[in-house]
Amino acid sequence: MAAVTGTQTSLGMADVGQPIPDTAHAVSVSLPSWQANVGYEEGQEWVMSKMKSGYPRFFIHLSIQSFAKAIVAKYGHAGEEAMLFPSQRTAERCREFILRKRIQQPNGLSSASEPRTLDLVIEDDPDVVGKPAVTAICAVILPVLDWQNAKRFWQHTGEGVSSRRAEIFRKAFDDDHLQPRAGIVRSERIISPAKGPRRYQRQDSAASKGSTGQTPDVFDTVQFLEERYGRNLDMSLSRSAKLAIRKRIAGSNDADKRQPKTADGLGSLQSTRERDTHTTVDDVYLYPCGMNAIFNTHQILLRARGHLKSIMFGFPYVDTLKILENWGPGCQFYGHASAQELDNLEARLQAGERFLALFCEFPGNPLLKTPDLRRIWMLADRYDFAVVIDETIGNFLNVNVLPAADIVVSSLTKIFSGDSNVMGGSAVLNRQGQYYEQLTTIMREDHEDNYWAEDAIYMERNSRDFVSRSERINRNSELICQLLKDSGLVKEVYYPKFSTSKSFYDSFKNPGGGYGGLFSITFHSEDEAAVFFDILDTAKGPSLGTNFTLRFAYCSFAFDPYVDLRQLSLCNSSPLQRVGMGKYWNPRIDIADPYQAAQYGAEANLVRVSTGLEPSHQLMTVFQKALKAIETDRSTRA
Repeated sequence: MAAVTGTQTSLGMADVGQPIPDTAHAVSVSLPSWQANVGYEEGQEWVMSKMKSGYPRFFIHLSIQSFAKAIVAKYGHAGEEAMLFPSQRTAERCREFILRKRIQQPNGLSSASEPRTLDLVIEDDPDVVGKPAVTAICAVILPVLDWQNAKRFWQHTGEGVSSRRAEIFRKAFDDDHLQPRAGIVRSERIISPAKGPRRYQRQDSAASKGSTGQTPDVFDTVQFLEERYGRNLDMSLSRSAKLAIRKRIAGSNDADKRQPKTADGLGSLQSTRERDTHTTVDDVYLYPCGMNAIFNTHQILLRARGHLKSIMFGFPYVDTLKILENWGPGCQFYGHASAQELDNLEARLQAGERFLALFCEFPGNPLLKTPDLRRIWMLADRYDFAVVIDETIGNFLNVNVLPAADIVVSSLTKIFSGDSNVMGGSAVLNRQGQYYEQLTTIMREDHEDNYWAEDAIYMERNSRDFVSRSERINRNSELICQLLKDSGLVKEVYYPKFSTSKSFYDSFKNPGGGYGGLFSITFHSEDEAAVFFDILDTAKGPSLGTNFTLRFAYCSFAFDPYVDLRQLSLCNSSPLQRVGMGKYWNPRIDIADPYQAAQYGAEANLVRVSTGLEPSHQLMTVFQKALKAIETDRSTRA
């Protein structure tokens, strides 16, 4: 079936390991059969040898791999590798994580050399004489035995360098325009940017004063690179592009316009707080990807509220759970998002236990269950903990969860962009949240803008038709889910409209909003799931929110109950050759782990589908054909 993209017309037919879509910076990869997903998970050579792309937090882009090797060849030693970051601060966090893991898991590393950071800056040049040097790339050079933990840091935190950033600085590196910084490394802190073009300005907003732009030094560097190497885009536009993105998000989250329903008689969730509810661009912060927004949100809350355990409420995308476990005092996990679990939490709170924050998804990925935000917010208000909501799946056009959160995070990589060719993330502060003033102060002091200029320009352009795309995807998803729900060939359809938690979703659904573009389905056997998956003529790979329909064998890829990370040993191949190998690098939930996926309903035969913009009748035909294939398979087996 033809996909909705200008760069590729038969995504469903893309070969194993090819980028989806067929662009240099694609954020998905083709795994076109059930067996290919199993092969990826098991690290089978016939799959791994063909991997040319992947989701950027799982698969390090080939241009970044090449750049890292070049840095090691020039500045490293035999038996070392490099991991690349956009700033000295992010690189130092990776180095600290590696050292901490060495203490927890010695494994013979005590005699290995310590990981070190190499801060590469643009050399003095006639065009930029007198300008303070700014980090171009900061490398963590490390022994090969540390690679596993470095890759975990890259994957869980989303701190790694953008492929577009790596690509352009590689040219500067090859031309000897990048040199190690002499002396003490400074960090790029956020100060006031100049105003963008008139169409991006918001006259009544503090954004005109600018609290979340990049430093002028960064833009001097960008201008130097633009003039030196030339690009298809004028990267000096990134300042105004970032402002436009933030304004777009702020408008969608404006609590004055999009108050949730109050059918339970509670009235406004925050009626007792008198602060202005009007969301401005100064409440919106951009990050290189959605997981990095979550990682930094957690770090900021730890700084604001102290070293307290967090709560993960609902079965989440696994990296969120790993962040809470690995970068703080731990996490209380409630995987069913049930009333009984809230009862248990309330009992703990009444007994005096205290928490940093509750993190949840609205709705959850991949089971699409919606948490009871009203009850959560009341508990947070009463017992003093923050609420962080990831609304990526619902998206802020369909739902407005900001009134029930202190911070709302989102992966802009998904439906906000749609084109599957750029990463991005955001965090929005609730002006009526009880920690707003404290969080704002910390953000103004500490927020580091690592969102690469060229990525911001692509994101801004991609998101201009966000509203119309979201509406069309909502309609397509409801039609398909109804078809599947009416079929006896499908065991379960997971979609907010048909969920037992629908009332919780509806309480925060915007007027005219829908139920989103993501759903999951399970089958009566794994064989039937494989038949359906293989016949369904759409693109097949990780990610979601794409303009084209994308299906994914979620559990076989994300959760392998037979792999125990604690028993992994390094194989002989180069770490960079093994990047993306599910068997070694994915954050697996093993059978000894209390968070194993199956007990929370994420069955091995689950297929996740992200609906695209294709004509409704074409999609219906494609799904009917896949269902028919199950009928035929049953007849053959009978």
